Amino acid sequence: MKNIIIINGPNLNLLGKREPNIYGNVSFDEFLKKLRKLYSNIIIDYYQSNIEGEIIDKLQEVGFSYSGIVLNAAAYTHTSVGIADAISAIDSPVIEVHISNIHKREEIRHKSLISKSVYGIICGFGLKSYEMAVHTFITNE
Repeated sequence: MKNIIIINGPNLNLLGKREPNIYGNVSFDEFLKKLRKLYSNIIIDYYQSNIEGEIIDKLQEVGFSYSGIVLNAAAYTHTSVGIADAISAIDSPVIEVHISNIHKREEIRHKSLISKSVYGIICGFGLKSYEMAVHTFITNE
């Protein structure tokens, strides 16, 4: 059975409350229940941290045993060489996900330091971006 983990970075624990005009009004817990039901044939684990080092630790912990990692590094996307290095060091493929279209936002969000290290990037489709990433791991053996 495939096992996929979703790793969310800073402030994504506030989904459903934080800037609903950008991120929507559904909490990630609500969304995750639906996603797990939709893909009941695989294991979908979840981890969220506001701390860069904890995200790096989690990538190193799961990066040699999981079928895929869906990563929304949030603000660390644009600042973390450490997360980019961790992605490069592991075996599990990583898909970079963003809820909003980062290229339609502030200029600082246009540059991703982790993109060079990931399998692919999905952005701008709301929470559906996560579903698209999971689907990609299931259909690309």
